[in-house]
Amino acid sequence: MLENFITALAEWILRVSNGDIMWVAFYAGLFVAIMTSLGAMVALFAKNIPDGGVDFSLSFAAGVMIVAAFTSLILPAIETTGSFAPAGIGIFLGVLLIYAIDRLLPHEHLVKGYEGPKSMKDKLRKVWLLVIAVIIHNLPEGMAVGTSLVYNLEVGLVTTIAIGIQDFPEGTVVSLPLAAIQKKRLMPITMGVLSGLAEMSMVLLGAYFFTLFGWLLPYGLGLAGGAMLYVTVKEMIPEIYRGEKNETLVTLGFFAGFYVMLLLDSMLG
Repeated sequence: MLENFITALAEWILRVSNGDIMWVAFYAGLFVAIMTSLGAMVALFAKNIPDGGVDFSLSFAAGVMIVAAFTSLILPAIETTGSFAPAGIGIFLGVLLIYAIDRLLPHEHLVKGYEGPKSMKDKLRKVWLLVIAVIIHNLPEGMAVGTSLVYNLEVGLVTTIAIGIQDFPEGTVVSLPLAAIQKKRLMPITMGVLSGLAEMSMVLLGAYFFTLFGWLLPYGLGLAGGAMLYVTVKEMIPEIYRGEKNETLVTLGFFAGFYVMLLLDSMLG
C-alpha cells in the first residue's frame, strides 16, 4: 500500500513540477520546513508539555536519523558505484564538515552548554546560541533530502516523509527551551520557523549541486549520511541520555523512530 502511495506521489510531483528536480526539491523542502514550524507552535502550549515529552521527541528523531543515514544515503552510495570507496570518503568528509562547523560556529546545548570559539561566548544572546545549535542539527537532514531526491525520486520521497515526521518533534524541541527563557511566545515559534527554512535551503542546495555534478552523487550521499551519523551520535544521543529519570522513555522513543523509518523504507522496497 505504501509503495503504491509513494509511486503515485512521485508521479504527481513529477507532473506538477514538469519533471524539474529543483521544483521537486522545493516542494520537499517546503514540507520539512512546514513540519518543523508546526512542531515549533507547540510552544504556545509549553506549560502543558511533560518533561519526558521533549526527551521522547528528541530520541524519536535520533532513531529516524540513524536508519535514514544507512538506508537512504550510505547503502545507496555503495550500490551506485558497487564500491565502498566513494561512500567511505563521503562519510569521512561529512563527519569532518559537521565537526568543523561544530567548532567554528558559536552555539549552546541544553546539557553540554556552550561550544565554539570562546571569544564569541558573550557576544550572542542565549536564544540565538540555542537556535544555531538546532540549525547545525538540521543541515545534514536537509542535505539528506536533497541528495536522496537526486539519487532516486521514490527513495527521496520516503526520506522526505521520514525527515518531515521527525521534524515535528524536533521543532517542538527547538521551541520549548526558548519558551522557557522568553516571555513572548512569538519568539520561539519564529526561531523554529527559521530553523525549518535553514533546512529547506539545504534541500535546495544539495539538489542543485548534485544535479550539476552528478558524478559526485555517491560522495554526496555518503557525506550526508556521515553528517547525520555525527550529529546523532555526538550531539543528540548525549542530550537525550543526560539524566537517569527518563531512560526507558528515551529508549522507547529511539526505537519508535527507528522502526518508523525502517518500516517506510522496507515497505517501499
